[in-house]
Amino acid sequence: MINKNHISLLFLYLTLIFSCSNETKTISFENNSYENHYEADISVSIDEAIGNSEVSKIINFKIKEAIISTLSDVTKKTSLESVLEDFDTEFITFKKQFPEASHPAWELHIETEKVYQSEEIITLSINTYEFKGGAHGNDKIKFLNLNANTGEVYKLNDIVDNSDDFKALAKDHFLKSIDADKENNQIEDYFFGKPFQLPENIGFSDDGLVFLYNVYEVASYDQGYTEFVIPFDAVDPYLKVK
Repeated sequence: MINKNHISLLFLYLTLIFSCSNETKTISFENNSYENHYEADISVSIDEAIGNSEVSKIINFKIKEAIISTLSDVTKKTSLESVLEDFDTEFITFKKQFPEASHPAWELHIETEKVYQSEEIITLSINTYEFKGGAHGNDKIKFLNLNANTGEVYKLNDIVDNSDDFKALAKDHFLKSIDADKENNQIEDYFFGKPFQLPENIGFSDDGLVFLYNVYEVASYDQGYTEFVIPFDAVDPYLKVK
């Protein structure tokens, strides 16, 4: 005769095994620096997924790919290391061509920061600064939203219901973020004569959905970055992942 208690214990054991094997493993990150002796002023400090899983490999590839896409003149580059070497070589060539010129060292600084992580999404902030002489350098921030289970990059339509109502909500919070002394300005003043537009960079933080306009996206260079946050309780009806 089959012991029912044994069957119950076996069923419980198999259930636990099945649950553990299907449990989503949380991706952990470590910050790594690229150390080398460059003549240009180059620094790199980026977050990379730990481990040799396929998801970790995809995430690390996507992070470097996103970094390269933010830099100038590297459309054909696929390796971050080659981008750094080429930047340094270009600086050395410049110095040889113009030995009499008084110039500071060229600068290339890259830094990433994990700003949000859940079971569905990982958001990293990629900060880059390039200087090749002139009045000022070129600094940029890019949000990278990754699928926490596959490592692939989320597009905006994968993250939110990009409807007119969502854009209206974003516009309302944008107006609230503008300083009081600018309340007489028209919104077109910030978008170079055009109506309100969503920024290229929308990402997650612990406080809610972050909207960030880089320099020149709105207003003048002196305006710098323009950023505002819509709290989760307000934006939750539009979120597809969180």
